[in-house]
Amino acid sequence: MLLKDILATKGTDVLSIEPTATMADAVDKMVAHRCGSLVVCNGETMVGIISERDVLRAIAGASDTLDKVTVEARMTKDVITGAPDQNINDTMGLMTKKHVRHLPVINDGKLAGLISIGDVVKAQHQKLAMENHLLMSYIQS
Repeated sequence: MLLKDILATKGTDVLSIEPTATMADAVDKMVAHRCGSLVVCNGETMVGIISERDVLRAIAGASDTLDKVTVEARMTKDVITGAPDQNINDTMGLMTKKHVRHLPVINDGKLAGLISIGDVVKAQHQKLAMENHLLMSYIQS
């Protein structure tokens, strides 16, 4: 299974925020949409990602309130990304090794979607359940 297969099921909509927005804006948007991260975009260009962990770090090291700190100041700039033709097993290994829970998928330099570790686990579970069903059918026949 490939990342494009997950995106075909999940969809390609990605919640984003501008780098000039405040951390309070980011928190409000994540809460409103019940999500754990936002892709930071300057126009059509992805420039970073902001996650719940980034929010916690901003609070822990706060010299200002979240409404005075920009997303750009706290976002992750070196974003780990995936490609549509990337294998799900490789993706799971990458996300585990790099300790990321959200992976933007880039196709031809453009944001194609966002995969969470939950999406990867769900897809892997479905794949294994299907293989188990086929093996059980084969054994019983």
